[in-house]
Amino acid sequence: MPDPIGFVTAAPLDKTQLETRIRSRKNGAVVTFEGIVRDHDHGEDVGSLDYEAHPDAERILIDVCTRIAQTTDCDVVAAHRIGHLEIGDVALVTVVAAPHRAEAFAVCGNLVDAIKAEVPIWKHQHFTDGRSEWVGL
Repeated sequence: MPDPIGFVTAAPLDKTQLETRIRSRKNGAVVTFEGIVRDHDHGEDVGSLDYEAHPDAERILIDVCTRIAQTTDCDVVAAHRIGHLEIGDVALVTVVAAPHRAEAFAVCGNLVDAIKAEVPIWKHQHFTDGRSEWVGL
């Protein structure tokens, strides 16, 4: 069985492993996006995050990747972390391989936007002053 083109995991993400999955002779461009946990949000100092996923999140992530791959001439793969993440950890990796760079860049941006809009994964931000908030509920 081939590797899924999308998955949700508590394990650290390896962008090189994902890039290797979709490299091929037909593609002349590979664009990778890494979503990194940053130390601020809207002027607030963030200390860490926790991501929680709906039980259908992985299936929906695969559906999003499949839809985008079927409507373009690109190969795609995406992975999203769940669980506790510290500042600097990688939360999301998307990789798009295409015959040409312009399409790879455009499709990668569209893929990230679709994942953020459609995949039910929620972020619980923990601020350095002890407060916290849910994002995306």
